[in-house]
Formats: sequence, C-alpha cells, structure tokens
Amino acid sequence: MIEIILAMFVGLITTLLVTPKIMIFLERIGLVGIDIHKLEKPKIPEMGGLSVLIGTLASIFTFIWTITFLTNDTVSLVSLFAGLSSIIVITIIGMLDDLSSLMVKSSKTIKRIGLKQWQKPLLTLPAAIPLMAIMAGHSEMSIPIFGTIDFGILYPLILVPLAVIGASNATNMLAGLNGLEAGLGSVILFTLGIYSYTLGSIEAALLSFSVATSLLAFLYYNWYPAKTFPGDSLTYMIGATIAIVAVIGNIEKLAVLAFIPWFIEFILKARSKFKAESFGKILPNKTLEAPYRKIYSLTHIPMKLGKFKEWQISTILITSEIILCTLLLIFYL
Repeated sequence: MIEIILAMFVGLITTLLVTPKIMIFLERIGLVGIDIHKLEKPKIPEMGGLSVLIGTLASIFTFIWTITFLTNDTVSLVSLFAGLSSIIVITIIGMLDDLSSLMVKSSKTIKRIGLKQWQKPLLTLPAAIPLMAIMAGHSEMSIPIFGTIDFGILYPLILVPLAVIGASNATNMLAGLNGLEAGLGSVILFTLGIYSYTLGSIEAALLSFSVATSLLAFLYYNWYPAKTFPGDSLTYMIGATIAIVAVIGNIEKLAVLAFIPWFIEFILKARSKFKAESFGKILPNKTLEAPYRKIYSLTHIPMKLGKFKEWQISTILITSEIILCTLLLIFYL
C-alpha cells in the first residue's frame, strides 16, 4: 500500500505544479473557453486533460519504479500498461476535440462548434483497442434475473469497447459547471480504487487512485471561480478510466451502480435528442436559472428547485455521488 500512497502523492504534486504552466501555455495559443456562468463572461484556458494526464503518468511511473527497485511486489504490467495506453489514447482524442472546438458568442447565445455527436463515439473507439488486444477482464458476468452468463469472445470484442465508448461519452454530457466534472470523477474513481484494492486488483486500484488524485489537484484550479476548464480531453479521460478500471478489476457491477447519475443524464439528454446543454442562465444575483421548460440535465434539477449559485449546484451533485458511493461500499465491503 505504501507504494500506491507514494505514487498518489507524486501525482498530486505533479498536477499541482504543471497545471499553472499549462494554463499559461493554453492562454498564449488562444485555447480558451468562455465561462458563461459568470456575469463578466471571462475567457478561461481549457484542455485540463493534459495536466491530469501528466500527473497520472508521474504517479504510475513512480509506482513502477518503486516496485521494481525498492520492493519485491509484483503486478501485471501487461494489464497496467494496457490500461494506461487506453487512457493516453482517449485523452489525445479529447484533446483533438478541444482543438477543433470554438466558443462562438452571438448577440443572444453562446454556441460550441466542434465534433458532431455521431463522430464522438467513433473517435473514442480506438481507446478500447489495448484492452481488447490483451483480452482484459473476465467474460463471465452476473446479470440480474438471467444469472451468470459467459459472453466468451464477445466480451473483449463487443462489451469492452461499448463500455469505453459509452462511459467516455456519458461523462462528457454531465459537464459545464465549475468543478463538476473533476469532483464527480474523483469521487467515483476513489470508490472504484478502494473496492479494487480490497479485491486484490492492484493494477485497477493504481489506475483509479492515480487519476483520482490528479483530479483532486486539478480541482484546486477548476473549483469556483474556475481558473481553468477540463475540456473534452478530461471528461473523456474520466469516463474511459471508469470503464478501464471496471474491466481490469472485474468490478463491472459496482461501476455500473456508481455510474447511475450519468445513466440518468443520458436519458435526460436523449429527451432533447441530445441538443440540450447542462448550462444554466446566469441571473444578476449570480444564481442559475434552468434554461428550458423541461429538465434535460441533472444540473437543471437544483436550478428548478431553488435559487442556487454555480458552486452550490456542483456541491449538491458531488455530495449526492459521495452518498451513493459510500452506500455502495458499505454494501459491497
């Protein structure tokens, strides 16, 4: 466990140190987004996945160095590097999405122009290839009502890529408020990491803890009022990591239950044919008002129920995920 703690610490410090440097770089090249939930509409550097990826790499490489030279512990480097490769690929894909996107402000609205919705699932597919190549996970799954089913070759060829594509795109939907993506991501990944470790899956636990700790460091700069945005590079990375850990750690059932908020978000967005946004309308008192008559996102529920500021809405949703994950751990451990 000491090796994982050391790795987490290195990832935390690395992300804290590199994020300000990357923010300056992004501002200089003009890769910024408009913070539409602020009255002054400031331009904020985005593409936070880069700094979190650097922190994750530092964390995992520290762990590998520690177990190689300082201890006699053994882990499956094949699974570890396959998972890490998938994380790198999905983050690069998200960065391409960020680079192709612009925040265009007209007289009445602010519109994001980038990859089309149908293009994103296709582009996130390559991230599953490393897991498919090593036949990661177990093909037997326990399905309610149907019992235990062995999916055989369909598991790595069909279910694994579907999990990576689905999770990465779902986390990209529940986004848009300061601190929301990084906060939710750190909660679910810490939960999966704890459960993986208790089951003895060190590789899954390390991947979870490394990304979760780096997310916490990034959250320091992303919390209200945000100094940097996560961008699609980070939202894709969070979702893909959840799927990767679930497969490598064989904890699909817990991961699916902890992922319930994103399933709900998918259903809500589907009601609008995926045209609605999670954003709210900023009022003079800095509270957010739901922009639609119907609810098309989990973020709209607090906006409908009361007068909440942006950071309060993020806190409500993150706290809800903490409660859900705590109950799941109590039940499963």
